[in-house]
Amino acid sequence: MKLSNEYAWIIPSCPLVASSFTGLIVFFFPKATRGLRQICALFNIFSLIVAMFISFTLFREQFISNSTHQFLWAWIPKSEFCLEIGVLVDPLALIMSILVTTVGISVMIYSDSYMFYDQGYVRFYAYLSLFTASMPGSVFSPNLIQLYIFWELVGMCSYFLVGFWFTRASAANACQKAFVTNRIGDFGLLVGILAVYWITGSFEISELCDRFINLGKVGFINPIFANIIILLLFLGPVAKSAQFPLHVWLPDAMEGPTPISALIHAATMVAAGIFLIARIFNLISMFPPALRIISWIGGTTALLGATLAISQRDLKRGLAYSTMSQLGYMVLALGIGSYRSALFHLITHAYSKALLFLGAGSVIHSIEKIVGYSPEKSQNLFFMGGLRKYMPITGTTFLPGTLSLCGIPPLACFWSKDEIITESWLYSPVLGLLTSFTAGLTAFYMFRIHFLTFEGDFRANQANCTDFNNSNLNARDVSLWGGFELKSSINKISRNSAYAEFIVEKDFLPVDLVDSSDIQTCFSQTLVEPKESNLVMTFSLVALAIPVLFIGLLGIGFVGKNNHGFDVPSEWFIYSQEALVNSIGSLGISFLGIFISTNIYGDVQVLNNNIKSVVSKTINSNLVCRFGCFVQTWSLNRGYIDYYYNIWFVRNVVFISKLISRMDRRIVDGFVNTTGASNFVVGETLRYGETGRISYYSFLLVFGFIILIFPLLYLILLQLQVLKILLV
Repeated sequence: MKLSNEYAWIIPSCPLVASSFTGLIVFFFPKATRGLRQICALFNIFSLIVAMFISFTLFREQFISNSTHQFLWAWIPKSEFCLEIGVLVDPLALIMSILVTTVGISVMIYSDSYMFYDQGYVRFYAYLSLFTASMPGSVFSPNLIQLYIFWELVGMCSYFLVGFWFTRASAANACQKAFVTNRIGDFGLLVGILAVYWITGSFEISELCDRFINLGKVGFINPIFANIIILLLFLGPVAKSAQFPLHVWLPDAMEGPTPISALIHAATMVAAGIFLIARIFNLISMFPPALRIISWIGGTTALLGATLAISQRDLKRGLAYSTMSQLGYMVLALGIGSYRSALFHLITHAYSKALLFLGAGSVIHSIEKIVGYSPEKSQNLFFMGGLRKYMPITGTTFLPGTLSLCGIPPLACFWSKDEIITESWLYSPVLGLLTSFTAGLTAFYMFRIHFLTFEGDFRANQANCTDFNNSNLNARDVSLWGGFELKSSINKISRNSAYAEFIVEKDFLPVDLVDSSDIQTCFSQTLVEPKESNLVMTFSLVALAIPVLFIGLLGIGFVGKNNHGFDVPSEWFIYSQEALVNSIGSLGISFLGIFISTNIYGDVQVLNNNIKSVVSKTINSNLVCRFGCFVQTWSLNRGYIDYYYNIWFVRNVVFISKLISRMDRRIVDGFVNTTGASNFVVGETLRYGETGRISYYSFLLVFGFIILIFPLLYLILLQLQVLKILLV
């Protein structure tokens, strides 16, 4: 089937129409919608399937023709100012469209079971379709204004979905935090767009680079001012793609339903920032100072995200910091000019992270039935363990996603991440060291998550049945290795001792060692086993595992080619042996991280008489203890960044707001209220003078006339007196 590129507008229109139709039904016919729940879901899924089919059809033609098409329609046809809307169809737009639609379909199918019993089921699908429509809308935008409109629509949908369970205070606060943080970045982006138009007189993306070059030749552009404009444009991706220092909203966004976390972290919200940088990369590459700043922000974010993920106890939050770290890789790659490697990593990471988040959702969905519908319990890693035995499909599909993110060949992220690390070493040894160290940390914390979730014994039952005593706990006794006690007495325990370590239900800290025989009795009485998710949810996991296994092989050849665009898609399939040769160093670091994580978490068994003390194997000195405590405290306190933001910004904003509020109430409102009260008093006073008697009114008229005439008479007499004096 041959399809003209002009019909690319159908791709964002399909989910947009589905969202509008679903939203109208929910709004006008709420009772009837309850009986049409799955029909609405099927309609939304079908619309996205149509969009995916068109994306693949256009990409196949793009694969043959290797051309760029732009179709425009006049929106504001003025003689002095003409703004057009339309579609820009090129390899970048089509590959992003395929990414969004394929991941979106998996998430929608998965959501049918995950959200089935939620009262907002249909509303969720309306938001979900609008979210998936917003991203292709920005992808195909030919100018910055149209792109900015869909950019804001992406932010609005994330606000709706992060706060989907708005009755929960934490969800309401999280969506507000995401919204406010993104407003900072979006304001900078808007100012940058207006500054670009002020200089070039155009919003068209295809014209910006040429106009900057021509203006630069005649000396019209100040280099410092131009770099500031580029950084203002970059401020938008800093917020959307959770780059330091505007990354603070991303971990809190985990308050939304897990399918939304998968979509945000894979193909929409955070991908929008990377896409924008890639779309205007030819313009950004003209200004090396801005590129250096971008590369260092990306490198800082990559390392910071990895360190914050090391000791997270919340499964989704650990994956969120992982996303932040991987986005830092992409921004760093764009900053050093490795355009294709960054986009390749965006694609491979999207499928891997979507698989991991949906796998996490499958786990949480099962754990909730045992520990209750509390995120503090159902998402806590220490209430999990041994789930691979009970959930084999989820555990089997989660492992490829973990290995891919660790950079293990031949899985997806290996090829793209290794290329970024190689390019970083060529650009700067410091950045190369930073990316390599981050790769080791990634392997460590990802396998930590895997081991605590799927290996060992299931811990939720004993956590529910144990009467914990937390009175003697000391925060200093908590280690890097996930919350195990560091008291010196542990080192003296035999490897064959019949003792176990448990996690406190309230604040997730370990307690003193308890005789496991007592725990076994309670455990056997309250044993509840988790179950594998249903066919619909596991189907999405298997479907996403396929690209995680093989999609990296499709892009091996293109990362080392022309670094300024997806010009020849047919070159993506060329195999290159250099990738494996150059990967020896980074691969060794990743295996080292996996080895350390396996050594610490690989033998964790909770209810086994032959348990091995994990802490006694790894903690042998006070120095290591102090280091472990510091790293864990750093991780669990989010690097103290939120704390200082609260001191420096939030409190000051609240103080200024209260000051303005008092000024408004006491001065502005006081003046208005005083004026109103005065009119009221005067009116009430005059009211008693309205008697209806003509004689009374005549008296008032004469009296008023005398009062008005008296000053005039006084002035006349005064003037006559002065004249008399002058004449004398």
